[in-house]
Formats: sequence, C-alpha cells, structure tokens
Amino acid sequence: MKPNEQALAARKRRRNLLALLGVLALVLLSVATFKSYRDLEVGRAREAELRGQIGASEGRIEELERRVTRLEDDPATLEELAREELLMARPGEIVIVLPAGAGGGAPPAGGGEGEVGMNRNGEEG
Repeated sequence: MKPNEQALAARKRRRNLLALLGVLALVLLSVATFKSYRDLEVGRAREAELRGQIGASEGRIEELERRVTRLEDDPATLEELAREELLMARPGEIVIVLPAGAGGGAPPAGGGEGEVGMNRNGEEG
C-alpha cells in the first residue's frame, strides 16, 4: 500500500469512528431524553393526584370548621350530639339503648327533632 492510500484509509477510519461516536451520542441522548420525559409524566400524574387529595382535605376541613362553629354557637346542636354520640342524658333521665336493628327501622315518634324527654317522675324535661 502506498503512503497516500494509507493516509486516506486512516482518514476514512477516523471519519467512520467519529460517525459511530456521533450516532452513539445521539442514541444515549435519546434514551436520556425519553427517561426524563417519562419521569416528568409520572411527576405530573403524582402532582394531579396530590392536588385532588388536597382539594378533598380542604373540603373536609371546611365541613369540620362549619361543624365546630355550629357546636360553639348552637347549644341545641351540642346537646343533640352529646345525646346521640355519647349517650349522655340530663340528670334524672333514663336512657334506653336498643341493639342495632331493633325497632324495625321506624323513626321515633315526632321525627326526633324537638322531642321532650321524660324524667323518672314521668314529667317532661
């Protein structure tokens, strides 16, 4: 092989090597870009999920704040809650707790609102 042909072959090998390195760099860049894009999409989905949870929590907070306000401002609401959830009674009242499902599901007479309880002496209280 002549020196001129050897130099030409060396340049061709260098050019091929540079082209191969360029293609390899593009492939690596494409893979990195795809992974970053996928990670971004996962992050956006997670953000949307968290925003939904925040919205639900804010709604629950508002509901609880309204309930606290009702309990602070309305003694009748506080008494009703104490009677129903804590089974509290006024002095002299007798509380009868029926097992779950007893009573056939019929509401108490008078619908439960504004009812007056009876004390041990049979007097309304």
